Amino acid sequence: MGSYADYYFDETNCNHKPELKAKFKRICDKMHISKRHMVVRKELLAQYPSLGTYLNNSLEDRHKVCMEWVPKLAVEAAENAIKEWGGSLSQITHIVMATTSVVNMPGVDLLVAKALGLSPKLRRVMMYQTGCWGGAAIIRVAKDIAENNKGARVLVVASECTATFFRAPSEEYLDGLVGQALFGDGAGALVIGADPNPDTERTLYEIQWSGEMVVPDSEGAIDGHMMEAGMYYHLKPDIPKLVSRSIEEFVSDATAQAGNADVNDLFWAVHPGGVAILNQIENQLMLSPEKLLASREILADYGNMASACVLFVLDQVRNCSIKAKASTTGEGRDFGSLIGIGPGLTMECCVLKSVPLDN
Repeated sequence: MGSYADYYFDETNCNHKPELKAKFKRICDKMHISKRHMVVRKELLAQYPSLGTYLNNSLEDRHKVCMEWVPKLAVEAAENAIKEWGGSLSQITHIVMATTSVVNMPGVDLLVAKALGLSPKLRRVMMYQTGCWGGAAIIRVAKDIAENNKGARVLVVASECTATFFRAPSEEYLDGLVGQALFGDGAGALVIGADPNPDTERTLYEIQWSGEMVVPDSEGAIDGHMMEAGMYYHLKPDIPKLVSRSIEEFVSDATAQAGNADVNDLFWAVHPGGVAILNQIENQLMLSPEKLLASREILADYGNMASACVLFVLDQVRNCSIKAKASTTGEGRDFGSLIGIGPGLTMECCVLKSVPLDN
């Protein structure tokens, strides 16, 4: 079986660029990603060959692909979340959705709501182009809605598709190689509300607090621009250092909400923007190696799925708790931090309280 680099250069007809392919292999090796799940595959590239080029006008084709798959992935994730939550579709009063993959009118939130059979009186919030911090941001927005609307049940969905920026490799655009090695497709969903009914609803975590911070002097660290040839993004190599420079100040607000707990007394669901970012956070906060294990496992198994990724990490924290036979969904810890990191350079945090696993 060939490597991902072999697949990528085969499908984009670029095997005549051996030096660039070797560089891509080195980048992939540094990512520590063993698997990716992607909509773009041989059959889709045959249908939309413009996606496999470098500069050809392909925005319309990319839009078609994403308008099919972003809602499709979102609906599947939402159905799973609703089933586990235990309530009924008629109880859902709001939807908050994030995607960086497509912009459309009507929004994909409406398409998802219709596919699920939600009420036409559903109140909707659509968050576009948040990038990787969107998964934490939609939780914050849902928390505010639930706390200020008695009886509200908010469906939270993040769905991403790399078809918006998949393209042939080029020596002119090395950031594209980094992104191609890093990103994958995926969708995650939750139902958020206040005052749960213990007879019908299953509580996984309680949201105690949320906060956001733009890292000082980080303009241009992560940029994305939609062009005729799809999304082009730029990633500065000093992103991990920029994050580590402000992460201690940022999480001090979170630990204060958790009774000034030591960082190693918390559980952690951190967006796995890349191995270097996780390493810098771990070192700066002096976290025990197991604290970011869930983030590293999701990165290895799925890659960086932008806004959806941190929802996968949170679910992995719970799965690790079950596997370890811990007392709570927070690996036996009372409180934890869910952190999204993305363009801006923006960091978004939610402080979560774990609940007993047998609830």
